[in-house]
Amino acid sequence: MSPELISILVLVVVFVIATTRSINMGALAFAAAFGVGTLVADMKTDDIFKGFPGSLFVVLVGVTFLFAIARANGTTDWLVHLAIRLVGGRIALMPWVMFAITGLLTAIGAVSPAAVAIVAPIAMGFAAKYKISPLLMGVMVVHGAQAGGFSPISIYGTIVNGIVAKEGLPGNEIVLFLASAVVNLLIAAVVFVVLGGMKLARQPVQAQALARTGSGRGVDVASGHVTSGDVAGGVGGSGGSGAGSGGGVGGGVGGGVGSGVGSGGGGGVGSSSGGGSGAGSSGSSSRTGSGTATASGRAEVGDGGSVVADERVALTAPRIATLAGLAALVVAALVFDLDVGLAAITVAVLLSVVWPEQSKQAITQITWPTVLLICGILTYVAVLQTMGTIKWAGDSVAGVGAPLLAALLICYIGAIVSAFASSVGIMGALIPLAVPFLLRGDVSAVGLIAALAVSATVVDVSPFSTNGALVLAGAQDVDRDKFFKQLMVYGGIMVAAAPPLVWLALVVPGIW
Repeated sequence: MSPELISILVLVVVFVIATTRSINMGALAFAAAFGVGTLVADMKTDDIFKGFPGSLFVVLVGVTFLFAIARANGTTDWLVHLAIRLVGGRIALMPWVMFAITGLLTAIGAVSPAAVAIVAPIAMGFAAKYKISPLLMGVMVVHGAQAGGFSPISIYGTIVNGIVAKEGLPGNEIVLFLASAVVNLLIAAVVFVVLGGMKLARQPVQAQALARTGSGRGVDVASGHVTSGDVAGGVGGSGGSGAGSGGGVGGGVGGGVGSGVGSGGGGGVGSSSGGGSGAGSSGSSSRTGSGTATASGRAEVGDGGSVVADERVALTAPRIATLAGLAALVVAALVFDLDVGLAAITVAVLLSVVWPEQSKQAITQITWPTVLLICGILTYVAVLQTMGTIKWAGDSVAGVGAPLLAALLICYIGAIVSAFASSVGIMGALIPLAVPFLLRGDVSAVGLIAALAVSATVVDVSPFSTNGALVLAGAQDVDRDKFFKQLMVYGGIMVAAAPPLVWLALVVPGIW
């Protein structure tokens, strides 16, 4: 049996044992890297350690540490409230907002992992707070990053187009960009529907998101829901009315007055001009008074019936400093092309020096099992690359006589290996392997390169890839083992389904 085949079989064994025995897959992968590297590939220990993903380790630790501090001091809560106010309380739009933000970041030059590292913790925090499927939110973030990932000015687009030019192959920057954008957009739309995105449109909107001036809606402040009696007041007309437990109502635009009835909570009314009236009952006591609606994100009825901001979403010194640090992280990664992991750790350390109590709480929230898992798997994949297993598989495919079949197999290899390793690195290795029959004109070079690019990146939601690992690390209030398996299953579906679909669309027609 060849060394290359042995190394692949060992990888399969690692997956089986980790799945059936609940052992950290990263620990198993480190042991496999040591065993295969020394006994099969005759590698020295230093050569094995060279495959340790030091930069990814720093990214995972740095980003999770920084956002753990942001969670501890309430910055992520503030950002979540801001986000839901910006979309008018429509929770169903938030996965698409995150998709668009990461897509924009990568399209203008951010490396995909850098964009995901910035957006994923906020997105996953929002998902936890508003009971959105973490899988839905996570894959929307990753697919958004890949949708913009091959623009002519993006990192991925520049690298792939450079490889194509170097190999003397025909290329088309626009086809490459649009292929990735359209495929990821279509996948995101399907995922949104399948994972319950449409149900979010019918989800009751939280009162803290709607407590803003002139909403014109009846809102149950105590329970946080829009009541069934909600009727918006017209301009200059009468206010809406609502009934429910803890009843409260918003006045109509132009100073209309709303009314609300209910038990178990205080009532409050606001109008666009700030002049409303409020009434509520709680047990045997009652109180009335004027009130104004605030735009702070969350509202509570205070003395005299006034609606006041919840301190938990107010801007405090630690939150302002954290927001400034996050902005600095974005600038460092996107403008100055600095390492996002080292930049994140630097910001986290500076915050820790000023507010050490929050740092102590945050350091325990770094997802060390996830770090071990990802680093172990990638170390083993590096051993496979060093001993030539990846090249061996690619050469075997390139030797297939049927060009279309060879093109499909190359897309599959790109998808499978990229689920565990660098997407750009895999494309850099596989495109040259396809040069001989691409130059013969048997297969459209533009179509195959676009298909390979999509196949190698659409799988990056895998928990073994950098993007998937960042999503897993940023998840909150979830069973991590269960979420890891969900990401792995989803990644497996992408590996199985994406290559033949993009092959059929981009390679078989031969029109690109």
